[in-house]
Amino acid sequence: MKPDRIYLDYAATTPLRPDVLEAMQPYFADGYNASSVHAEGRRARAAVDAARLRIAAILGCKPKEIVFCASGSEADNLAITGAARARKGKHVVASAIEHHAVLRALDALRDNGYEISLVGADPSGIIDRDAFAAALRSDTAVAAVMHANNEIGTIQPIAELAALARARNITFVTDAVQAAGALELDVNALGVDCLTLSAHKFYGPKGVGALYVREGTPLEPLIHGGGQERGRRSGTENVPGIVGIAAALEFAEAERSTAGPRIRALRERFESAILDSIPQTVVNGRSAPRLPGISSLSFPGLAAEPLLIALDLAGIAASAGSACATGSLEPSHVIDALGLPVATVRATLRFSLGRATTSAEIERAATLLTSIVSAQREGAPLSV
Repeated sequence: MKPDRIYLDYAATTPLRPDVLEAMQPYFADGYNASSVHAEGRRARAAVDAARLRIAAILGCKPKEIVFCASGSEADNLAITGAARARKGKHVVASAIEHHAVLRALDALRDNGYEISLVGADPSGIIDRDAFAAALRSDTAVAAVMHANNEIGTIQPIAELAALARARNITFVTDAVQAAGALELDVNALGVDCLTLSAHKFYGPKGVGALYVREGTPLEPLIHGGGQERGRRSGTENVPGIVGIAAALEFAEAERSTAGPRIRALRERFESAILDSIPQTVVNGRSAPRLPGISSLSFPGLAAEPLLIALDLAGIAASAGSACATGSLEPSHVIDALGLPVATVRATLRFSLGRATTSAEIERAATLLTSIVSAQREGAPLSV
């Protein structure tokens, strides 16, 4: 990142921590196969086993319940599709504000004869508990609700929803990709059967994720081959990546109690400055519990794309929502699911703060954003 630019897109990806890279470095040089029985292979296996143990300690689970994957998207797909295929029921329930990794997996299941029920959110971005309970049926195989939303940051009542599913013997999956480093991830307190993580969301390497699968949860593998990960996910282990995700999660957990309040204070300062200086601004999810670093702002009468272009030219990196929709600037399905007016949906930007965000950056970003919004409103506002 150039020194004159301000990065406010940490929810899309975070930079790799130098200390995580340091932990990974020896395993790039000694790239041995952790499935080999010779001494070199056993050293690689020891590194993988140690990483599994460290992650399990943070999640409060058994090491054998951790499955390493290539991404959070793969972990979501394995959890949703693998659990659905392993159960008799042909019905799946999920929230309408899930990440595309979950929604597209549901589309694939629908194409293969499954019935999908999506539960909406209230205008604050929280899934309705009663609507969720009403959606569960005797033939429901899987229910999925993300721990915290990647676009508006709202934190869902996962323990309550998981208890509803557990009472009906339904596998409950939560995408915790955005929650790591911000929220407690104790799987027993949450009561979930599956939980997904992605290293690059908490200052780890790209290309590695993890899936917690509660012992006894039926799961059909999606990738077949050498039987790695106890047969749940075949493929030669990415030893440096696995070491990296464990190190990054440990650092994130160790700093959670101090980093969260600092970042939240910066976000509140940013939002207050915008609300004071830009009329009609909407802070999505403001009345609900939110992740510390995500701020979803809507500017009715404008459009996201020209705002993003102007911000980028001014040196600010932000987004219109999820960065995983192949660069798409289509209106956010999350904002749309809140039942907000079209003018609000089309004019929504996401600013996400992180470890390196400073007060000076927040002040400058608020000043530049105010100027950009004012200039575009004085130019040619969109008709809605």
